[in-house]
Amino acid sequence: MKLSLATNLFLVGVYSVQVSEAFAPSIIVQRKNAASVSLKTSNNDDSSSSRRNFINAIGSASAAIFTLGNYDPMSVANAETGGGDFNVDDFLKSGQVAMPMGVSGQAGKSKPETGIVFRDGSEVSRDSRTGDVLTEILLNARSNDPIATLATFSSPWPLAKGSVYDVECRDANTGDSAFLSVSNAAKGKAISDLPNSFFLDKLFSSNGRFSFYGPPTDIKVKKSYMEGNNRIIELNFSILSQSTGSEIPRNAIVAATIPQGTDEAVMLVGSSTANRWKKGSEAAIRKTIDSFKAIPAPKSSMKVRAKVDPRTL
Repeated sequence: MKLSLATNLFLVGVYSVQVSEAFAPSIIVQRKNAASVSLKTSNNDDSSSSRRNFINAIGSASAAIFTLGNYDPMSVANAETGGGDFNVDDFLKSGQVAMPMGVSGQAGKSKPETGIVFRDGSEVSRDSRTGDVLTEILLNARSNDPIATLATFSSPWPLAKGSVYDVECRDANTGDSAFLSVSNAAKGKAISDLPNSFFLDKLFSSNGRFSFYGPPTDIKVKKSYMEGNNRIIELNFSILSQSTGSEIPRNAIVAATIPQGTDEAVMLVGSSTANRWKKGSEAAIRKTIDSFKAIPAPKSSMKVRAKVDPRTL
């Protein structure tokens, strides 16, 4: 008969407590969550006999987990990662794990800093029929006079969900993606006069979107030019693979604009792996970049203030 994991853990706890009565260092079973049990010993006599009894008790309790109910250790791993193991192939395709909210993807990692601050009362939306994405963000967000800005673009990929994303569309199978970011203050300079490093230092900082497992390397700008009100930068770079430690080459296009009356650049970054780029993703990314616009939001009676980000609470 195959028992549930909760039943197994309960029986192990009862068994361990019963065995503990036979020797000095008592075993205290602490249930931390549905997939882990902590065993602690009291600070009594540390004689050889007591240690042997204690070790034997732990061995017996551990054996009970695997024999009483045919417990499968992989079920715990799957529960922790959201139902699946870490997929090396997915990571090599996209530069990150398939389920970034899982234990393997998020352990010890903080949310990337894109500079995006949402306006209170706004939501990111995407029309599934047209692919049009719309969001309202704040520039000069930390001042007493933040400026509401509408950013829009069209993407063939759905909106990415999860705590590591602000405004990003991506193909979970291939890793093709486009995301928004906001630069530091331009200090009054026109966007055409800003050096490439002004944009790239923000995008490739140690806490940037591409630096989840280490800052990118081999960053090479191929082209930098103006197209209407947008600054366009085409470049190559490599990101670090979590699983193998090797570098994954990517191609990217950045479109940046400073909306009228503001002093920060709103950037749309589209990228794919170098292999995907050669196989046709370049066309989709260029089309996404060409659709990008960022303009001041229409004036309204609503107070302009930042939306509380629950991820920072």
